[in-house]
Amino acid sequence: MEHITLLLAIVIVTALVFDFTNGFHDTANAMATTISTGALKPKTAVAMSAALNLVGAFLSVEVAKTISGGIINENGLRTEVIFAALVGAILWNLLTWLVGLPSSSSHALFGGLIGAAVMSAGWSSVDGGTVVTKVLLPAVAAPVVAGLAALLATRLTYRIGGKVRNDAQEKATAKGYRAGQIASAGLVSLAHGTNDAQKTMGIITLALVTGGVLSPGSNPPVWVIVSAGMAIALGTYLGGWRIIRTMGSGLTELKPPQGFAAQTSAATVILASSHLGFSLSTTQSCSGAVLGAGVGRRGGVVRWSTATRMFVAWGLTLPAAGLVGAGAEFLTKQGTWGVVAVAVLLVGGSAAIWLLSRRKPVGHGDVAPAGPAAEPAGVVTTAIAAVTPPPTGAAAATADAGATVTADAATDLMTTIPAPAGTVADPARPATV
Repeated sequence: MEHITLLLAIVIVTALVFDFTNGFHDTANAMATTISTGALKPKTAVAMSAALNLVGAFLSVEVAKTISGGIINENGLRTEVIFAALVGAILWNLLTWLVGLPSSSSHALFGGLIGAAVMSAGWSSVDGGTVVTKVLLPAVAAPVVAGLAALLATRLTYRIGGKVRNDAQEKATAKGYRAGQIASAGLVSLAHGTNDAQKTMGIITLALVTGGVLSPGSNPPVWVIVSAGMAIALGTYLGGWRIIRTMGSGLTELKPPQGFAAQTSAATVILASSHLGFSLSTTQSCSGAVLGAGVGRRGGVVRWSTATRMFVAWGLTLPAAGLVGAGAEFLTKQGTWGVVAVAVLLVGGSAAIWLLSRRKPVGHGDVAPAGPAAEPAGVVTTAIAAVTPPPTGAAAATADAGATVTADAATDLMTTIPAPAGTVADPARPATV
């Protein structure tokens, strides 16, 4: 710690800011479906997710080692490159949050890192094999695998649930699925902390290596693990309500069985990849699982226009963040004034995006599921409500005088059904209308 320079300290703080944006940007991964189905209240959901993100940060360092020593060649890498990469990742995260699109924070980080490294030292500074096997291939495979798993799990769930025969069993089953959703959401939160918090750990460790504080190939120090876990937990607690709204109801309408299937499938994929050191996108895994669950339910409707915009954002993330990272690195190569200019651009850009978000703020009240809608009135009910029998003279007189309607007046308000045609009415008792 005593060898950390001012520039290195700025890079570490910027990395933790990225970790914070990663938290609120990706809260939807774990809790959007749980909130949309009413299994948990919004504030309770994000608090639970934040706590489990913090726990998950301590479970593994395999992904951190992939980032700190696998994608970029550490030898000769300048600390300014890490700073430029983080600027690209943060601005892309904030921009996609503003428009409510669940893009990948992981790919924003990788794009910024690759773009800045190439601008600094050329393509030789990037390990293409690692990028392909541990970044690009998982990016394609993760949403597909999670989507197929969620689709099959949803169909199996509804096939099993088809044996429910009465309302009591249906309510008990729905309650069980909601409990399962809470458990699976906790598992996704744990997996998110294990996978995504490590990315910031890897970046800080890489910065410490470039600054000469750590030797190449070192594991993240304990203080790095703790600070990264706390930053992502704090961001998660604040809740990325815009993206939660998109993930929870913007892609498809989810029922509790679908939410349970989607979250369980996504958590399995994320935890397996973390164990293998694959730095996949938790956003893509969870989004793919939600789409799979939407397709898996008979009669389910997927909003493909929203899904298409999401796919486009996925494709743009790496190159867009890479271009911003490369541009930021170009400025930092100019000297101290360039580093200051990049810092000013980061703060100014972040402030501008935040001010734009205040025009149409989205809070936890905008993502809570609506209560059960009342059953619309049928034709007969509507017709009866529209026809009000006119009061008789006695009832009208008492009503005009403001008096209380007595039992006799109420009797006068009674109507009788007209006799069928061909029936002779009693002359002594004319039928009232």
